[in-house]
Amino acid sequence: MKGYLQIIKGTIEEYATYRLSFILWRVRIVVQLLIVYFMWWAIFAEHQELFGYTQASILTYILLSAFVRPFVMGTRTQEVGELIRSGDLSNFLVRPVSFLKFCASRDIADKLLNVIFAVVEIVILFFLLRPPVFFQTDMVILLLAGIALIMGMIQFFYFSLILSYLGFWTPDVWAPRFLSFVLAEFFTGVLFPLDILPIPLFTLSQSLPFYYFVYFPLKVYLGKLSVMAITQGFIIGLVWLVALWMLASVVWNRGLRAYAAEGK
Repeated sequence: MKGYLQIIKGTIEEYATYRLSFILWRVRIVVQLLIVYFMWWAIFAEHQELFGYTQASILTYILLSAFVRPFVMGTRTQEVGELIRSGDLSNFLVRPVSFLKFCASRDIADKLLNVIFAVVEIVILFFLLRPPVFFQTDMVILLLAGIALIMGMIQFFYFSLILSYLGFWTPDVWAPRFLSFVLAEFFTGVLFPLDILPIPLFTLSQSLPFYYFVYFPLKVYLGKLSVMAITQGFIIGLVWLVALWMLASVVWNRGLRAYAAEGK
């Protein structure tokens, strides 16, 4: 355990070394948030309710998505493809350390920093913009939303690892990651609630793992789902979690058979 805590600490120190890069990344996130926020603000300036949402609920959704996104989708697993391509993965295979736990430790550090900055940014924006937001006070709902958030985080971790494991067979893992993340950005509900989509697209989104990354935890928090819908969401979400975990294990084991450490 102490070794993995050192990995977390080292990752945070690495961010401190490349401060400008991290700050520019956070500026990009804030600009994106403001664009989406003011877009919905303008839309609801002429409507009290739209798509089943009030101004308070939609703005709450948008602001919370800025917090949930880095918690769930903050990751360092994109480095795995480069480790495989360069042959540096061999350094981990010969050490008494779990590569999966190493990746998880790096992700935890990334999430900690991004979430801390996200909280600070949202608090500042809240006091500057004074938006009408909805605060959930039901402790049961808050607990369920927290569990859904953790479930989405673990799902995304394995999803991202699977994409990086493609490096065992191709030196270019950037292209499939980019295309997958564009698709994920749309179907996670980061930019808008998925239930405003046409029914066929919304139905499709419910069958994808992306639905459970961001949208499902936020809908649980807003109290917009029935007990049956929450139960169904957790069941399908857990099925996806197990499926992604099993697929990641299979791809990893098969990839190791094809791994030749060519970079070294």
